[in-house]
Amino acid sequence: MTSDLLSLATTALRANQTALQTVGQNIANVNTPGYSRQSVVLQSAGGVFSGGGYIGQGVAVNTVMRNYSDFLSQQSNVAAAQQASDTTLSTQLTQLENVFPSGANGLGASVSTMLNSFSDVASAPQDLTARTVALANANQMAAQFRASSASLDSLQSGAQTQLEQSVVAINSLATQIASANDKVARATGSGQTPNDLLDQRDQLISQLNQYVQTTSIPNTDGSINLFLAGSQALVVGKDSNSLSVSSGGFPGDGSIKTLTIKQSGLSMPMDESNLGGGSVKGLVSFLNQGLTEGRNLLGRMALTIGTVVNTQHQLGLDMKGNPGGNLFQMPPLPAGLPASTNTGTGTLSMSVSDPTALSASNYQVTYSSATAGSVTRMSDGQTTAFDFNTPPVQVDGLTLSATAGAAAGDRFLLKPFATVAGQIDTAFSSPTNLAVASRIQASVGSSNTGGLGVTSLQAKSPDANLTQPVTLSFDASTGTYTASGTGTGLPATAAYTPGQPISFNGWSLTLSGVPKTGDTLTVGASNPAYASTNSGNAAAIMNLRDMAVFDGSTLTDGYAAAMAQVGVRAQSAGFAATTSTAIATNAQTAQASVSGVNLDEEAAKLLQYQQSYQAAAKMMQIAQTVFSTLISAFGP
Repeated sequence: MTSDLLSLATTALRANQTALQTVGQNIANVNTPGYSRQSVVLQSAGGVFSGGGYIGQGVAVNTVMRNYSDFLSQQSNVAAAQQASDTTLSTQLTQLENVFPSGANGLGASVSTMLNSFSDVASAPQDLTARTVALANANQMAAQFRASSASLDSLQSGAQTQLEQSVVAINSLATQIASANDKVARATGSGQTPNDLLDQRDQLISQLNQYVQTTSIPNTDGSINLFLAGSQALVVGKDSNSLSVSSGGFPGDGSIKTLTIKQSGLSMPMDESNLGGGSVKGLVSFLNQGLTEGRNLLGRMALTIGTVVNTQHQLGLDMKGNPGGNLFQMPPLPAGLPASTNTGTGTLSMSVSDPTALSASNYQVTYSSATAGSVTRMSDGQTTAFDFNTPPVQVDGLTLSATAGAAAGDRFLLKPFATVAGQIDTAFSSPTNLAVASRIQASVGSSNTGGLGVTSLQAKSPDANLTQPVTLSFDASTGTYTASGTGTGLPATAAYTPGQPISFNGWSLTLSGVPKTGDTLTVGASNPAYASTNSGNAAAIMNLRDMAVFDGSTLTDGYAAAMAQVGVRAQSAGFAATTSTAIATNAQTAQASVSGVNLDEEAAKLLQYQQSYQAAAKMMQIAQTVFSTLISAFGP
């Protein structure tokens, strides 16, 4: 009996000592990341038949259980991955938004200042100071375009570096998880769960999901398989695959980024839309969408403004009476980038045909035959068919040109705005080269008797007959005029309305007053000798500010529209980041309620097991006293 009581006390001591050790382990790891609370599972040691019933043999430790919910853990990882993606994208877009500031420091103010400065030139065309200020403002606007482009380059470089570093971290974590899988599988063979190894592996998986969202599938040996983008295996048992960053299938393109996984020696690109979450998804989305959109918006502004102003400047005369050239030096549009899978030898180029119809987007050209195919606007997926056998091939204000040799299936990437903002500059440095004088002038007939007057006369577009003489003859009785001279489209008779523009040969004339029958007005070439006092083209350049060029917005409002577009994208990303952060916090709280260590609860258990341990020790003391009494009874 004494021996049985001593055995009972011994099992109780051992069980409660294990329980105390487990509680101590929990308390010691209360701040350890990824640690899951452990609990001792006790069970009765069973009984022995004694003839008078079964007598218990004490208590045994069944196992040390890990308090863990696989569902809550996966839910927390998914929420954390989405939070990382949204937060990363929001941070990057906020930096992009800073490249498009509002107010006096914004690019829009610089454009308006440049165009408005031609007002002073129009008032005093002989004033070199006014010309110098206008040229300086043009130079400042070009410099601001270049500075904004440099800021975009810096953002791109930083995001790409972060992306490459993230891929290195992913590969390292995948290797560590594969190694942990091997250790878990070996330890599980003992029949008991290796709690600390599982915690370490789950912590690695949690860290991995900060970079890229994974899907996990457990194996019977305790190891776990991890998949990316739905079905791409990253970790299978004790083996892992590696990731890398590549271009989007167009060599030479540094903007589009694709995540590639190497399996069995083959590199498989992963679709961005299938990545799910993680900071890598946010970086890829920023590089391929947000930054591309910002660069295209900035580049379209530079290309449109430079082209429109150059066209108008060419219609004027400089201070010495010479025809105007370009005010801005513009880089040529880049050639189409061929896909790495192309089998043909054809090339593709483009030029601006209508600066008012440009769309802030890249394009992908896909050949279905040697000369025909489709052009896809990548910003919204709109497709336009083309056939180089029936030129011109035009899309969104661009004219495409191709050389022979293309094959069906060939693809090209067109980036019309990639380099413009970074390379725009003024074409000359002397203010006398500003072509602010008009090439045309209007002269009323010397025998006119009516009140006919010229409100404005401006050259609007290049035309071979721009300076050829055209005479308007008026008939007051019918309220009409006839046009005669050199040019096409001159009407035999047209109605005259004061204030209504009259346009021929690339110029636009607005008249006021009421003419008498027989009154005439002639439009023709201006005298180059008076170019220094002529300011007609300066007014025309200034009036470009009201020209509708950016999706219906005026030239000076185009920046506001671009700024709003970037701002809306950044604001939406900010809202998404706030929402996903709240969801991730709730998921982590739910997981912590199951796996986290509560010090108050552990302190209560500590007292409970301490008292049980002391009671077991008292049992052992009593067994010793009883045994000593028995020995004494049979002593000498």
